[in-house]
Amino acid sequence: MYFFKKYKNKMIVTLVTIILIITVGITNKRNSDITGAENFLGNIFSPVNKFFYSIGNKVSHSFGNVGDLFTLQEEKEKLQTEVLRLEDENRKLENIISKSDFLKAEAELLKTTDRNLMSAEIISKEPGNWYNKFTIDKGKKDGIKKDTIIIQGIKLEDGVIHEGLVGRVTKVGDNSSKVSAIIDEENSISFKVIRTQDGGIVKGSIDSDMEGFLFDRKADVIVGDQLYTSGLGKAYEKDLYIGEVEDVVQLEEELMKKIIVKPAIDFKKIYKVFAIIE
Repeated sequence: MYFFKKYKNKMIVTLVTIILIITVGITNKRNSDITGAENFLGNIFSPVNKFFYSIGNKVSHSFGNVGDLFTLQEEKEKLQTEVLRLEDENRKLENIISKSDFLKAEAELLKTTDRNLMSAEIISKEPGNWYNKFTIDKGKKDGIKKDTIIIQGIKLEDGVIHEGLVGRVTKVGDNSSKVSAIIDEENSISFKVIRTQDGGIVKGSIDSDMEGFLFDRKADVIVGDQLYTSGLGKAYEKDLYIGEVEDVVQLEEELMKKIIVKPAIDFKKIYKVFAIIE
């Protein structure tokens, strides 16, 4: 008994060591089998591990989705920027294309005309759809005077560039001038039918067309006839192209033949003109 008490602690340590050695040996031999204790602990902690593993995956996936959203937003912003850039380039190209015919006509007119022309740009216009009254960037300092004639190069079906009548100057400043276009209701122009030389008067109207009449009620005028300034009254120089007859109206109660004229100038798209300098 005395011996057991004296060596009690050493015996316990030795016994525990022997048990551990035996356990390790068994484990090494049966490393593919789960022990009862391991199975017991697994049954307890497996659902818990599964729960936290699932949450971890969801959180990780959520952060991944957030990252994807930021990436998609960045790509969307880049695409929007690219779309705006392409739209701007497209507008510039359309502007160049729309002006190309005018630029060609302008260059050809300068080669063929005998008149002293000065180029001018339109810097403002009165409210409305039409350029019936507008301001150019040339004035007294440039040789512009009241009643100076304003024209533009117009290419007709025959391929020849003609001097299309735009209007005349009504007010002059040092560096700018106001122009009243031929479509303005205040303007009246004496004309001749180029095909027959019959004459008449045409004036502006509330829309883009012009209305007029021929002096001779029996004058030979048909749709498609071209009208030029006759020079009568000296308000406008002669032989400037006005436009084309769109309709002919014979009114029995009137002594003159009425016509509707489409101006040669597109008064919705006009940004540059020529002034005839005397």
